Amino acid sequence: MAKHNEVGQTGEAIAADFLQQKGYTIIATNWRYQYAEIDIICQLQDLIVFVEVKTQTHQKQSYPEEAVNDKKIQKLGEAAEEFLHQHEQQGEFRFDIIAVTLQPQTIITHFEDAFFPH
Repeated sequence: MAKHNEVGQTGEAIAADFLQQKGYTIIATNWRYQYAEIDIICQLQDLIVFVEVKTQTHQKQSYPEEAVNDKKIQKLGEAAEEFLHQHEQQGEFRFDIIAVTLQPQTIITHFEDAFFPH
């Protein structure tokens, strides 16, 4: 497995644990639709949350959440729409980003309601 895939999987596992500690229930991880993948789909009470996880190994000048661009947002929106349709979900939902920096110490930043696809 490529190093960047291992880093991504580590960040996603950390993010899932973080969400569970905050009271979220994990519904699915790495849910795919066509060319899009939603890293984590979870639920908090009646709210469905689609989470994009961005991980970097070290603190840098850039922030991992900056990697979520318009094209990624569009694909996540399409995948989320399909998930809601397949699972007959009609309640409220939102899109979050969780940024994980692994070193020198693990830093988790949760951006709730970070974007909404057009």
